[in-house]
Amino acid sequence: MLGLLGLLASRFGLSAIPAYLLAGLLLGPNEPEQLAVIHPSEITHFLAELGIIFLLFFLGLEFSLDRLLRSGRHLGLGGSLDLVINGALGLVVGLVAFGPGLAAFILAAAVYVSSSAVAVKGLIDFRRLADDETDLVLAILLFEDLVIALVLGFAATGGAGVSSTAWLIVKAVAFIGASLAASRWLARWIDEALDRLPREFFFLFAFAFLVGMSALAEKMALSEAIGALMAGVVLAETSVRSEIEERFLGFRDLFAALFFFVFGLEIDLHAFGDLGWLVALAVTATLVGKLAAGLAAGRVGGFTARQGFNAGAALVAHGEFTVILAQLASQNGQITAADRDDLVAFAGLYVLVTSFVGVVVMKESKRIGRAVFRPPRLAGEG
Repeated sequence: MLGLLGLLASRFGLSAIPAYLLAGLLLGPNEPEQLAVIHPSEITHFLAELGIIFLLFFLGLEFSLDRLLRSGRHLGLGGSLDLVINGALGLVVGLVAFGPGLAAFILAAAVYVSSSAVAVKGLIDFRRLADDETDLVLAILLFEDLVIALVLGFAATGGAGVSSTAWLIVKAVAFIGASLAASRWLARWIDEALDRLPREFFFLFAFAFLVGMSALAEKMALSEAIGALMAGVVLAETSVRSEIEERFLGFRDLFAALFFFVFGLEIDLHAFGDLGWLVALAVTATLVGKLAAGLAAGRVGGFTARQGFNAGAALVAHGEFTVILAQLASQNGQITAADRDDLVAFAGLYVLVTSFVGVVVMKESKRIGRAVFRPPRLAGEG
C-alpha cells in the first residue's frame, strides 16, 4: 500500500508524504472500518520514533556552520521576516482554536514551519535549483530548522511552569551551541578516528553516535529528535558525510515512510467535521503568510517580485516538522487530552491539504507570477 500510493503521488508530481499519511488513514482503526487492519501499538510507536530520528539526522547532515555563515542576509533578514509574519499568523490561528496556552504555541509552530523535504523535492522536480531565488528559499528553510530545533524539546516537555520552561530553553540552547561548536572544532579529530576504523565498524560507529546523541538529549529532558538533528550537524563537517548519507539512505526512506504511515493511523476523518474550519483557516493563513514572506524577503534580498513570489510558493507545503511537533505534543501531559487529540487530527489533515496545495502552487508559481507581476511598460509603449 505504501509503495503503491507513493508511486501514484510521484506519478502526479506530488510529495509522497500525504500518500503515506493516506495509507495509514485507510488501514488504521478509524474510518473506513472495512480496511482497518492495523492498530497503533508499542511496535508502531517504536517505528515512528525511529522515523523521527532518521529524518532529523539526515536534515542535520545538510546543515553546517559554514553554510549558516554563507547564507548571510538571506538567512537573517529573510528568515526573520518569515518568522514574524508566519509565526504571528500561526499564533492567531492557535489562539482562535485553543485560547492562550501551550497548545496554541504548538499549533503556531506547526503552521510556521515549512516542509524542507517537500520544498527541496519540488526544487529538484521543477528544475529550480539553479534559480537565483533558490538561495533565499534554502536560507529561510535553514532559519526555520534552527527555530524548530529549539521548539522540539519544548513541544515534548514544556509548559510545566515559567522556571522549568526557562531552564528547558537554556538546556536546549546549550545543547545546540555545544553541537555547533563540536561540528566546527572537532570535525578533524572525528575524521581521524573514523579513518582508523575498519569499514565494517564505520557504520556501527555512526549508528552508535546517532543513538548516543538521541539518548543524551532525552537524558537532558529534551526530545530525542533534537539529539538526532544535532548528531547530523556534528557529522556534517566531516569528510565522510557523503558516505554516511549513502549508507543510511535506505534506513531514512524506510523509517520515514513508516513514521508518516504510523501517524496516519491516528487520523480520524470524523474530526474533519469539528476541525474543518480550523484546517481551512490555517491553510488560508499559510498561503497568505508564506507568499507575503517570500515577497518581503525577496524585496530586502534584492530579488524581483516574481522571484520573491516563487520563493514564497516553495514554502507553502508543510510536512515532516508539523507532524513531528504534533506527535511530540501528543506525549506532553501539560496539554489536555482533548487538545492533544485535536492537535494530532489537525496536523494530519493540514499536512494532507498543504502538501497538495503547496506543490501545485509551486509548480504554477512562474505562470502566476507572469500574470500578476507584469513588467513595467516603457514610456511611449501602447
